[in-house]
Amino acid sequence: MAAEWSAVVLTCRRGGGERALQRELEWRRARGGLGPRPPALLVAVEDPWARLGSGGATLNALLVAAERISASSGGTVVTADVLRDARILILHTGRDFSFDDCGRAFTCLPVEEPGAPAEALVCNLDSLLGTMTHRLCVGSPPGVWVCSTDMLLTVPSTPGIDWDSFQGVRVIAVPGSQAYARNHGVYLTDDRGLVRDIIYKGTEAQIQQCAGPDGTVPLVCGVVFFSSDAAEQLLATHVIPPLDACTYMGLDSGAPPIQLSLFFDIVLCMAGAMTEEEFVKGGGDASVKSARSVLWAALRAFPLSMACIPSASYDYMTTSASDHIRSLTLLPGSASHLRFCKTAHSHVDQPCLLEDGSSVTNCLLEGAVRLAAGSVIQHCHLQGSLEIGPGCLLSGLTPDSSPALRGCSLHDVVLQGHCVRLHDLSCRVFTLTGRLDDWQSPVDEATYLNMPWAEFFHQTGVREGDLWDAELPRRSRCLLNARLFPVLHACQALGLEDVLWLLAPAVVAGERLARWRAAWRMSWQELLPCLDREAELGARRALFFLQAQRKVQRVLLGRQDCSLLPLTRSAVHEGYHEAVLGTLDEVASTAGDAGIAARALACIAEVLSCMARGEGGLRSGPAANREWASAFGCLESGDIAGGVRELAAERQKWMSSPALLVRAARHYEGAEQILVRQAVMSSCRFVTVGPAELPPLGHWVQVMCPARLDLSGGWSDTPPITYEHGGAVVDVAVLVDGCRPIGARVRRIGEPELRLVSLGGTPRSEAVAELVCRELEHLQDYCQPHAPGALLKAAFICTQIVQFPSQKPLRDQLMESFGGGFEVHTWSKLPHGSGLGTSSILAGAVMASLYRAAGKAASTESLIHAVLHLEQRLTTGGGWQDQVGGLMPGIKIGRSKAQLPLRVEVEKIPVPEGFIQTLNDHLLLVYTGKTRLARNLLQDVVRNWYARLPSIVQNADTLVSNAEECAQALRQGNLLLVGKCLDRYWQQKKCMAPGCEPLAVRRMMDALRPYVYGQCLAGAGGGGFLYVLTKAPRQKEALHQILAQTEGLGNFSIHSVEVDTGGFSVEVMGCNPKEDAHPGQDVAV
Repeated sequence: MAAEWSAVVLTCRRGGGERALQRELEWRRARGGLGPRPPALLVAVEDPWARLGSGGATLNALLVAAERISASSGGTVVTADVLRDARILILHTGRDFSFDDCGRAFTCLPVEEPGAPAEALVCNLDSLLGTMTHRLCVGSPPGVWVCSTDMLLTVPSTPGIDWDSFQGVRVIAVPGSQAYARNHGVYLTDDRGLVRDIIYKGTEAQIQQCAGPDGTVPLVCGVVFFSSDAAEQLLATHVIPPLDACTYMGLDSGAPPIQLSLFFDIVLCMAGAMTEEEFVKGGGDASVKSARSVLWAALRAFPLSMACIPSASYDYMTTSASDHIRSLTLLPGSASHLRFCKTAHSHVDQPCLLEDGSSVTNCLLEGAVRLAAGSVIQHCHLQGSLEIGPGCLLSGLTPDSSPALRGCSLHDVVLQGHCVRLHDLSCRVFTLTGRLDDWQSPVDEATYLNMPWAEFFHQTGVREGDLWDAELPRRSRCLLNARLFPVLHACQALGLEDVLWLLAPAVVAGERLARWRAAWRMSWQELLPCLDREAELGARRALFFLQAQRKVQRVLLGRQDCSLLPLTRSAVHEGYHEAVLGTLDEVASTAGDAGIAARALACIAEVLSCMARGEGGLRSGPAANREWASAFGCLESGDIAGGVRELAAERQKWMSSPALLVRAARHYEGAEQILVRQAVMSSCRFVTVGPAELPPLGHWVQVMCPARLDLSGGWSDTPPITYEHGGAVVDVAVLVDGCRPIGARVRRIGEPELRLVSLGGTPRSEAVAELVCRELEHLQDYCQPHAPGALLKAAFICTQIVQFPSQKPLRDQLMESFGGGFEVHTWSKLPHGSGLGTSSILAGAVMASLYRAAGKAASTESLIHAVLHLEQRLTTGGGWQDQVGGLMPGIKIGRSKAQLPLRVEVEKIPVPEGFIQTLNDHLLLVYTGKTRLARNLLQDVVRNWYARLPSIVQNADTLVSNAEECAQALRQGNLLLVGKCLDRYWQQKKCMAPGCEPLAVRRMMDALRPYVYGQCLAGAGGGGFLYVLTKAPRQKEALHQILAQTEGLGNFSIHSVEVDTGGFSVEVMGCNPKEDAHPGQDVAV
């Protein structure tokens, strides 16, 4: 579940980059970071005054949200009624932060979220949005949530807040230690959970008074909820002086500024122990007292309750460098939805040089960069050899900073690069401080670079007059206002070395001191208003996508099972798609590996599809436009680099509309399939053909094949999964209703032609389709699966009975090699889309009969690989399980390793004596009456595999492991375990190909479930045959009665099935096949 927001409002200080923050919110919505149903209203609001306070910022944000919601509903004035059903989230970015130029809200956390729809840096803002949307606010009534962003907050998945009969205002607290509370706020509550007082930096006795039985105290964590009634009353105060001064309306009306606190001016007025006189008098100046009087009148009647969340934690982001480094290098509490990692969104050439307890986020570290435990690097592009000691924080450093860092001993320092804007001039300024330094302590009591100021002056030659004006009182002199940091120089470019020299001893320092004095320098206090938040966020984003390009290379070239789809989405959303496309082009053209290149092309298809943003049509579709033919030709010829270049050139012509982008994506998938076909055709080396006696002219060679049932592991045999992951499938060769339902026969004829005949369903049926090929051009559509006779044409080519293409005419080829042509008959008693492996088994039957009729002999292993080759030439794709199941007898497990060339190895599964008959008694086939469309399912599975969706990768693992478990269950003769494997297999199929379970099939399986150990749709699913393993033997009639009484099933039928222990048969017959054939009974479907 998730909270569904009407509006999310992000406030920022005056001059805090409102436009940049608005864009950040929009990007988060685009990439799915604001929940499954993101709010229609996202707005960044700048405070109207420089020192407005959290209370004033809340009132101003509430007014803006109410205005926007009123306008979107057609209103012309602001009315409090719009808050009645609204759910509004207000997030305050708060004050400047010493360790992040974009503030605490945009401080990046060392976190990666593999399950996120789009890959992006995770900021504290994202963590809080996730906490509020998916945890804390779930189940709350309409109203307004206000949340600070100056803390790290972790909340359990079920906070346990009771919202029944809630009224008024509720503050959220987290349990903390009394020691921690000495520098923070705590709530004092009564027995009913109502707040009596808010105590900030209280005495030991005051804090002890707030403690619970376990000794912890409820800490103020910066989160408060206003019911819609309370929010309406708060909003109404925006027109009452002096509170009108808190809003932009007050600014536009000329009202004098006022500063208000959310907790100590707004929330505190509702605390039970507070009296009006005490509250109003505590307001300081007259304007605040007047404001408090208005707030008391408006809000006092509302009850103020507290919800303290067990197992939650709160960590205020202080100005202490030690605290900040600790918060980024320690794992968050178990209640967090985030998991910190040592390296997040970074490319590190030598990760072994990063010690445990260090942290690297959004970085590119090239060469030898050594990082000690207890140190943090963020947003840096560094080039080694570098050594960063313990206690350091480095941020915002670019490659040109690396030479200055080489040989420099860094420990316990904070080194940052800042984007600074001085009117129309943009520049980069570096600051250097010590981990133990305090910004505001007076010079006589403080340190700089972790040493007393006097020692620093002595070591470097810097004088106090260099840093502070003479008229500034000594007690007011501190690190915050010390002009330490060079910004501009009259005649020289400044760099990192112009602050690093401050670490050097006096001998070296003397060489730099004059240059430093000659530069125009600024203090941190002076720099703060000049920090360019928009430029900084842009630089971070550019670095993120630069390291992301390295990640693309690393994942593809390393054949890693890591999904690039989330990264693709981010690149498209944020305008970096061209950079990613260029990287993918480079990988595809230079990898020197067809498998890697195919995956890279599939990734390009994903980028193009994402760019279409859900418009432009379905992903699956034709991919044979002649504009792409030249590029395809290069790939077919083995020129991958040339093909990729031509694809990229053609792609540029298809980028102008969603429809063109989708069509281009289809053609990239077509190109990828060319490379997959070439990879699979490496299996040809395992096809061995020897000589055999040539049957007499006119004599038929007939092959009869069983069907197959896949008991587990299917889809793991599908290219490219089978050679990138490895596959294992348990198959059973079966007779259906007592006969082998698939067959082919071939004979040589005197005429130099190829006669291709499809029979009705049995060897003795009449022909339903006939085709005669007399010219080679009649075979050219062999690679178009729906062309008449395509499978048989491909079989002639793959068996090399016919050479195609060739300068020699078909007639001459046939006469020279065989003294005439061939006639082929094929049949299948199974319906189209049966799921029993018909087409692949039929291909095996045709090739076996062609080999024999041409005077050749091929082993069963050779036939299995020959069918793989044929189906790639035919462009139907598909794996190897069907031919393994139909050509190898009995019960077996086929396996392929994660390697090329692709080789299938088959192991017969020995079963206990009598178990085959037991299996025959308990296995039944149910024809569902639904025809499946396997091609679309196959395209989707291959696409998802190339995207390396985590669910698909995990499912591929479990498919293989389940196949091995099923094989073991069969060896034991354990029907119950086999049934469990079947049920598990069906769940795996549905994961692999969502949509493969029609409603009628679900009803059928629900009806049969009490009577079976397990059940599964054969093949890819979507229709065809359902096979069931019944608890009782010989249940054909019983199941028929059950299904006949089940509504919504349509035209079903039930068939007996038996394990075929003999395997397919090859027989040389006379000239009249109808007299010699033994077809068995037809299958009624």
